[in-house]
Amino acid sequence: MQLYSWNVNGLRACLEKGFCDFLQQEAPDVLCLQETKMLPEQWEGQADGYRIYWNSAEKKGYAGTAVFTRREPLQVQYDMNGLDKSREGRCIALEFPGFWLVTVYSPNSQRELVRLPFRMEWEDLLRGYLMELDRKKPVVLCGDLNVAHRPIDLKNPKTNRGNAGYSDEERGKFSELLACGFLDSFRTLYPEKTDAYSWWSYKFQSRQKNVGWRIDYFLLSERLRPLLQDSRIHSGIPGSDHCPVSLVLADS
Repeated sequence: MQLYSWNVNGLRACLEKGFCDFLQQEAPDVLCLQETKMLPEQWEGQADGYRIYWNSAEKKGYAGTAVFTRREPLQVQYDMNGLDKSREGRCIALEFPGFWLVTVYSPNSQRELVRLPFRMEWEDLLRGYLMELDRKKPVVLCGDLNVAHRPIDLKNPKTNRGNAGYSDEERGKFSELLACGFLDSFRTLYPEKTDAYSWWSYKFQSRQKNVGWRIDYFLLSERLRPLLQDSRIHSGIPGSDHCPVSLVLADS
């Protein structure tokens, strides 16, 4: 089973940059999107063979998630099954026979970490929700988690320490989640791979110079480890300031 995740930073803009060609060429079983910034009725693309599930933010042109799937889920839950009251469209969960797939767009703590308290509360809600799902069946979590976990996961860790996405608090919440029985699929397979990033600033030719951050992930319950075949970062695919990441799981 091939799963993809991509922060498209505006799906309508990404449509004009080849999104439908990407979908046709890569043909994932499931594609999870973050930062869609649109309502379902604004979708004008082609997605033959896919069911689409939307969770749009109440605020127009902001945040939002979506899932395109060839496989019909057993059920779908939104906003951590109602735990997330932010109305920012940050979470969709699909139950499949072998696991739960949860995609999230984690809140950005913003400059001077002004939104860090909200982010910390949201992280605790998410962790509790994932653990509750995990008691029923294994979980795959994907999305833009808005944190680089380790120094290897961003180009300039020393100068960015304490900034949004690389604060001790955000990194600590990521560590807490791993300690609850989850694996970072990419680092499980490629523990020492450097210069592997999924987001680049639009400034200073950052992408061309590969001055980036790895903030897009696939995490999975430890008991899914035997099914893990690959975890990739598709840095050559344009269309957003993020690139897609993917996970290949053997069918159980």
